Amino acid sequence: MEQCLLSFQKFVSMKFIVSSGLNIEATALGNSDDPLVVLLHGGGQTRHAWGGTSERLANAGFYALAIDLRGHGDSEWSEEGDYSIESYRDDLVSIIKETGKPAALIGASLGGMVSLSTAGDERFKSLCNALVMVDIGIYPNEEGSNAILDFMSSGSKGFSSLEEVSESISAYLPHREKPKDISGLKKNLRLREDGRYYWHWDPKFIQSRNSNRTEYRKRQQNYATSVEVPTLLIRGALSNVVTQEEVDQFLETISHAEFIEIEKAAHMIAGDRNDIFANAAIQFLQKTLNKK
Repeated sequence: MEQCLLSFQKFVSMKFIVSSGLNIEATALGNSDDPLVVLLHGGGQTRHAWGGTSERLANAGFYALAIDLRGHGDSEWSEEGDYSIESYRDDLVSIIKETGKPAALIGASLGGMVSLSTAGDERFKSLCNALVMVDIGIYPNEEGSNAILDFMSSGSKGFSSLEEVSESISAYLPHREKPKDISGLKKNLRLREDGRYYWHWDPKFIQSRNSNRTEYRKRQQNYATSVEVPTLLIRGALSNVVTQEEVDQFLETISHAEFIEIEKAAHMIAGDRNDIFANAAIQFLQKTLNKK
């Protein structure tokens, strides 16, 4: 009966003012007394990417908190264009501290790198009790990462309609069936005064991702070396962002990590095969956090 009731719980909108002063938007689902799971989306996405996953987590007895990273969705943009992994990490740390208890982190792509930098930083290890990396290794495959940035940049001039947005996504993700109802795309877009739709993220984000790649890779490697919490790497079998090379490097560096590969899923695993992905993450967290 409890599980059925949880299915009808409403998502609760939340706001956090983090240490930088930025306003970060979030959505929570579940009982706040249950174990906390913070979900961090990938670059160019929003917290709404975790809708189905949050519902499954809440039904399984977890408190799911999905946040819009700075410069994305409804969260504020950095005037200085500061979108470094460490700045995202500091935002996350502020949010976890405000909740008053440690969190299991589920991070996709960019969100995974932020999660890794938190779990692997000596100052913040007490804030993280489990780590789930969703189609991201210690850092992304260079070619796959560039393909994502190219797609994100392709919409810089906006779109004339939701249909044009949908066609752009279908061309980028040909393996995914095009939805009949495309109205949900509005959550990821901003309709500006010129009548065109633009992606729901700060264009300066792209500039930040194209600079200092060598340095951030070194830092991510250092964080990975220090990760001690139970860790799960989930890869989409069709992904070009996490190849076998990235998997091998990750498992060699974090030797206690577990690994799962999901068939018929590419980089956007939660969108491609959410049922299988969410079940795998929940089973891992239940085992890790000793939750029956």
